[in-house]
Amino acid sequence: MKHLLFAIALACVAPSIRAEEYKDFGKERLNSSPRHGEWVDIKSGDRTIKAFVVYPERKDKAPALLVIQEIFGLTDWLRSMCDELAENGVIAIAPDFLNGQKFEDADGASKATSAVTQDQIKAVLDATADYALKIPACTGTLAVCGFCRGGGWAFDYASTNLKLKAVYSFYGTALDDPAKIAKIPCPVYGFYGENDERVNAGIPKAEELMKAAGKKYEPVIYKGAGHGFMRSGEPANPNMREGDKKAREDAWARWKALLKQL
Repeated sequence: MKHLLFAIALACVAPSIRAEEYKDFGKERLNSSPRHGEWVDIKSGDRTIKAFVVYPERKDKAPALLVIQEIFGLTDWLRSMCDELAENGVIAIAPDFLNGQKFEDADGASKATSAVTQDQIKAVLDATADYALKIPACTGTLAVCGFCRGGGWAFDYASTNLKLKAVYSFYGTALDDPAKIAKIPCPVYGFYGENDERVNAGIPKAEELMKAAGKKYEPVIYKGAGHGFMRSGEPANPNMREGDKKAREDAWARWKALLKQL
């Protein structure tokens, strides 16, 4: 019965994962980037967390942005997103929730990500946040972003870290707990695809609760886009979808403007 319930739950959170969507890409950007990217070890109690960090090329200090993985894990694509974020002026740091595990297919990666507990999520993000804020090149400003499953984690994490200055949630489940929402210290910016009702169905409730709590929540739904449009609309993706490409471009334009406000 436990296996059946897990299978049902997994189908609910990742019903559209296809083999071609799991094929990783992004190495070309990483290999040609002029920015400094490196793996670092972060201590969290008795555990050591691996994280990938990329620094922007700028003469002054920069804000730090926690980057939370998709259900696929900390892939080359996610690392390339860190590089793209650093290109736009922030220190981007992505912790590895799966401890360096590698998977041959989407099913293995999604199962491993689904097994990460709420306590583990918080512990990893807290440790990474503390590390980021102590980076000498950091201004002391901290924000968080996440994609897919990570988008939901980012929204939820805002209720536990009062140091956050902004949340950027990409097609992740919106928070629906009034008690948690009351604790959110910063604006939450949502990025959603039009053809993703599984996720979008939760937006109205989140808007209602955030407004009632006096919190800023700005969800934008991108026309013609599906779930995961930041990955599937990526020009380097061999399976790029045209509707997602336009959504990705529009989302980036918005995001760049928001990042400048940090």
